[in-house]
Amino acid sequence: MNAWDIVKIILQIFGGMGTFLVGMKMLSENMTKLAHGKLRKMLSKTADSRFAGVGIGAAVTVLGQSSAFTTVMVVGLVNAGIMSLFQATAVIMGANVGTTLNAWVIALGGSDITVFFFILAAVGVLMTMFSKKERVVTLGSAVAAFGIIFVGLKFMSGALTFEAGSEAYLAVSDVLHVIKNPLLLLLIGIVITALVQSSTAVNAIILTMVSTGLTIGDGGNAALFIIIGSNIGTCVTALISALGASSGAKRAALIHFLFNFFGAIIFTVILVFWTGFADTVLSGVIPSGSMIVGETDMAPGMQIALFHTLFNTVNTLLFLPFIKGFVWLAEHIVPEKKREEENAEPLYAELDERLLRTPSVALNYMYRETGKVFAFAMAELDKAFGAFLQKDVSVTEEINARNAELAAANMRGVSYLVKLTAQPLVFEEERMISELHYVLNDIMRVGELADNVTKYTRRYEEDALVFSDEFLQMLGAMYEKIRALYTISADAFLYNDRGRLPELDALEDEIDADRRALVEAHINRLNEGKCDPRNSSVFINLVGNLERAADHITYIAHSVEEGGREAYIARKS
Repeated sequence: MNAWDIVKIILQIFGGMGTFLVGMKMLSENMTKLAHGKLRKMLSKTADSRFAGVGIGAAVTVLGQSSAFTTVMVVGLVNAGIMSLFQATAVIMGANVGTTLNAWVIALGGSDITVFFFILAAVGVLMTMFSKKERVVTLGSAVAAFGIIFVGLKFMSGALTFEAGSEAYLAVSDVLHVIKNPLLLLLIGIVITALVQSSTAVNAIILTMVSTGLTIGDGGNAALFIIIGSNIGTCVTALISALGASSGAKRAALIHFLFNFFGAIIFTVILVFWTGFADTVLSGVIPSGSMIVGETDMAPGMQIALFHTLFNTVNTLLFLPFIKGFVWLAEHIVPEKKREEENAEPLYAELDERLLRTPSVALNYMYRETGKVFAFAMAELDKAFGAFLQKDVSVTEEINARNAELAAANMRGVSYLVKLTAQPLVFEEERMISELHYVLNDIMRVGELADNVTKYTRRYEEDALVFSDEFLQMLGAMYEKIRALYTISADAFLYNDRGRLPELDALEDEIDADRRALVEAHINRLNEGKCDPRNSSVFINLVGNLERAADHITYIAHSVEEGGREAYIARKS
């Protein structure tokens, strides 16, 4: 075998690997789009049931086509405070079970049904070309991705398929036979997986090798050590994603590592002392020429897929009763971060980019965090209005500082939404992102109107203005309705509760009527000489600003309905 032959084999392997990974990425993205909303709903149902957590972790991994995808997302959810460490541990265990499906799909790459997947890919391409329906196009892309995966597998298989006894076969076999030490094989699995950040890709290489008749080491259990190592190597993705995150996120990533590490120790000991494990157990379940694989050469690949399933399933069953022990160990290895004060973290400080890969989950997180910012702005308006009633100008600096924090939060929120826009989205997610941009602006306007109220308070105090008790009571009653409006709006926004919109609109109409009544009463008092004309500027502007704040609060609630705030404004006008 000359140097050029070796280069061609290497290029074909890398080309096949690249094609395979592109197919996996396409499949993951389109499956995630097809599962719009379902991932979020599934993850919200973990509760404290370890069995539900395992099932949901497996299901999310099947949809996302990657255990690393699920684990990184879980790290993000723990970092955001959405998921507890106990829940996360169960989901991570389930993710390891769910990823075993990929090995079986790869093992099918050695069968005659791959022709079917090529045809399926062609059908998928036609679906994307001729359909105008978004869901059909997404489904077509997912179907085409399956075909691309098998094209990649065929490339790798072709590169590693040699005629028995040929020069190429003997050269490759000589290289593979050199590697015999179990610990070295483990290390190879760890390092390669850590570099390519995909245990599925490493499994694809090993499955392809053994399916084409190549033998690693002395055969037997040798290939299995690499599979074990790949399960440890895949933890690197989650560990990297947890850098700089909260203590909870670091603990979740550590638990993922500990789960695979302890499982690797157990299975390594078994394989070292039971040298005939592959020949006895795996070959006994899936022998060559059996009804399962027919007369093809699929048996070795199927046996590797079976071991991958055994490794992750047995470890999950073994460690599931000890979830609290994993949590305890992680909490002792990674101490809690000290916070100087409870509210030290700025708004939107922990918008977690780990969640961007799953837009439906990221949007749910963004809505929750935006609800906090909405509450912050409303508290600012409360403080400003209360200070007006008390003629208290001392809160002005505090309101200015809160507005500066709102502005900084707005920038962080917009930046996160821009990054989210770059992800594969369905139409509904695009609509939600667009509405959130408007919502962030509405929240800013509430804060700015609170700042305006402090300016009227200063005029009220500096010019020694006098307002009647009747006026202040009417103003207070109007503001109570604005508070009630906020409560309804926050519920509608956070829980997508469109059923409360009619109640909200009726209350907003009352606030509009109150503004008109207050202004008309004020003008009548002016005409009758019962009111100081100097009051007019403060009075009318204050009432007008409060009514505008109510408008923006109403717009936020209507962002959840079909057509959003623009449809509501169009109806009002």
